[in-house]
This record gives sequence, structure tokens and C-alpha cells, in this order.
Amino acid sequence: MVGRYRERKSLLCAAERSEAQFVAVYGRRRVGKTYLIRETFHDDFCFCHVGVSGVGTAEQLLNFRDSLVKYGYEHCPSLKSWREAFLALEKVIERCERERKVVFIDELPWMDTRRSKFVPALEHFWNGYASARKDVLLIVCGSATSWMMNKLIKNHGGLHNRVTDRIYLKPFCLAECEEYANELGLSYSREEIALGYMIFGGVPFYWSLMERGLSLRQNVDALVFAETGKLRGEFAELFASLFKDGTMYRSIVTALSSKSGMTREELVRKLKLADGGKVSKCLSDLETSGFVRKYVAFGKKKKNAVFQLIDNFSLFHLRYLSEASNTDENFWQNTAGSSMQASWAGFAFERLCLQHLWQLKNALQIGGVLTHVCSWRHAPDGSCPKGAQIDLVIDRADGVIDVCEMKYTKDEFVPDEKTDIDMRRKMSVFSVVTGTRKSVNAVLITPYGLLRNKYSGRFSNVITFDDLFVHGNS
Repeated sequence: MVGRYRERKSLLCAAERSEAQFVAVYGRRRVGKTYLIRETFHDDFCFCHVGVSGVGTAEQLLNFRDSLVKYGYEHCPSLKSWREAFLALEKVIERCERERKVVFIDELPWMDTRRSKFVPALEHFWNGYASARKDVLLIVCGSATSWMMNKLIKNHGGLHNRVTDRIYLKPFCLAECEEYANELGLSYSREEIALGYMIFGGVPFYWSLMERGLSLRQNVDALVFAETGKLRGEFAELFASLFKDGTMYRSIVTALSSKSGMTREELVRKLKLADGGKVSKCLSDLETSGFVRKYVAFGKKKKNAVFQLIDNFSLFHLRYLSEASNTDENFWQNTAGSSMQASWAGFAFERLCLQHLWQLKNALQIGGVLTHVCSWRHAPDGSCPKGAQIDLVIDRADGVIDVCEMKYTKDEFVPDEKTDIDMRRKMSVFSVVTGTRKSVNAVLITPYGLLRNKYSGRFSNVITFDDLFVHGNS
């Protein structure tokens, strides 16, 4: 298994404790939650069940009964309710001869169908039976992150504070994608892995679909642009699987793809939505699910928080496959080297950098320093006639502010007079408008480093691929 050291350790520690444990594992679709749990325990479960998407309570109960039979309850009667289903599960646990009874229920949110009373039944099972046993480890898992958070982890009823451990499974970082690609025999360079990351993110399942012997561009065409590509319809399926009503979520994600970020008020105006609690809930769910990041711009108040789409695959789909479908099955190969791809790569590289903040801080040797990471922009006005936009500001508690410039190049970045003037302007406007008394440093983030010349001294630090391809703290 690639990576997941901390998550595996958490699961194994839970299995070794001398009291009942209730572990919730959550994360976006295709990130490897089920694989992590099955590999950690080698499929050696007292009971295992997988919820089914899009079916009613009766069929969910029928499937649950089949799992009960599989794990030893041979003459299990028909189940009329989830209360009966969990009582039957108690019997399976009682008959299990394993020292530690590991119960794994996958895709738990799908089992909570309308008017099914699933959550109260789960609550009764845990509070009235499982928690009193010292040998039960209940592991529940789900891709619908908002459900897992709202109905389980942040439950204000009978399950309040009952989850003993939560494991949020994040996508792979660049270093883990490199390790996984090598394991798959893809033999890609770091530049190709970075490009793959800009398209597929760190979602292991997407990488597992790549065919050995094909170039990255060939794999992108085969998976995304071919009519029968395995990821052609993935964007729509993402929201159908994560949210019960995915329409508004898709609308919000689509709106956020067109800018560096929008406030809640800007989003409401653009989509002409009712300014109610549903918008806030959708944004919160998207943030929890890892699609959107929320930040407060430098010098702004919390109520002016900006929401930014950060999911690589969604951004790529919305750029090239939304609305009028692309009919060129070799689109990515045929447009190689074009200005269109160069423009996209520059934008996508900025997202890649934002997804590796731990690596950036580590390269700057400020891993232990408290920081506030945000973006900043200023429109020309009377007080400062020059405008400026900075996509990454690292405000450090040690009296320094790092203004980061992200440049995606195929070779060393060559600074020129324009670069020098632009950076001086950005730093000057930033200092004047914000009134900061901290030292402001310019940091360059670029794949292959900086060519030293008379303009290169503008940057106090340079971060490269070697710095980004480092295993993080997750």
C-alpha cells in the first residue's frame, strides 16, 4: 500500500484498545477508503456490509440480511426495520469467535434512506449494545462527507461524541502519486506526474486506470476524451454520489471555476439564488468534501471570506468538457504545445501549489511557525492608483510575509525587466494598501528553479519540484 501510514496506525491502534471503539472514515469518492480498511485488516471481519446507492429501505434491508447470512446467521429471518437489522447483527457478534470483533459497514450514508429511521437504530445499537462490550470495533465509512459530518461526527442527538476516532482520508500528494505511478509501472517523469496531478489530482482510483505503455497524454485522451472513456461521466457521478440533491452543488462549483474565488454574496448574485441557509450549507459541504477551500483575504474580515474551487478534476472537466461536449477523442494529444494548454497549465500549477502548503512551508523552513495563508487583491482607487493581485500570501507569526509568485515553465525560469517591475509593483502596492509593518519577501515557485541574472535577486527564496515532491505530514 502506498502511503496512508498515519491512517493505518490509527486503525490498528483502535483494534488494540481494551474498550469498544467507533471509528468513522470519510473522504471524497475514489480516494481509497474501502481499500485502506480492507488492506489494514486483510478482510478479516466479524461482519462486513456495503450500502447500495439509489435503492429504497426494503432493498437495503434485504441486502443487509444477505450479509448477515454470509457472516454466520444462516437462518436470519426477514428484516422489517433497521431496529431488527441491528438486533440481528448483535447475534452475529455474539457468535463470532474472534478475539476482536471488527464490524465494517461501508457506504453508510446510502443506507439512510427517506423515513427509514436508520440513524436512531444505529444509535440504539451503539449505545445499548456495542459500546458496553470491550471487544467491538465498529468502523463506518462513506463518500458522502457532508452526511458523515452532520449525521454522525457532529450529531447532536444520541450519537453526540460517540465516535471515538475520525479518519479523513485525503487525496495523495505529489510524492505519493510518484510512488504509486512507479508501482503501476507507468515510468513517468516528475513533469508528467505534475501534469497528471493537475488533471486528476491525487485521487488513487484515477491513477489506477492509467494503462502502462501509454504516455500521459494518451492516457488522458483514453480516460477523459474518448467517448467510452472510464472518466468521461465522472464529474456528474461525483455529485450524484456525494449529495442527495446535487443540482445546486454543481451550479456552485461551476460558478467558482471561472474565477480565483468568490465571496458568498458574489456567488448568490451570480447564480441569482435565494440568500438563505441552503447556500451556506452547500458551501460548507463542498468545503468539507475537499472541493472548495475557504480563506479570508489578507486584511479582510471573516464575513468577507472567499470560496475557491480547488478540486483538480472538476476544474479540468469544466474547462474542457462542460456544455458542448468535446468530440475530439485525441484532443489532449492534438493540442499539445498550444497556447491554450500553456494557459491552463499556469492556472492549474497555482492550484497544485495551494494543495502542497505543507511542502511549501517546509521548503521555507517555517514548518513550526504559525501562519495565515490566503490570497490578496487590490483594485485601483484614489488612495492607490495601481492594482495588484497576489494568489498566495503566507503571513508568518515571526514578523515576515512571503508573497509567492507561481510560474509554470518547462525549464529554468528566466526573470527579465518586466518580471522585476511587476514584482516590485505588487510588493509596493501590498505594503502601501495593507499598511503592514512586517518584512515582505518575494518567493518564486517554479518547477526547475531560477536562472541567475541581474533580475534574479528580487526573489529571496526559490521553491522547485524537488521541494514539492516531498511526503507531507498527512
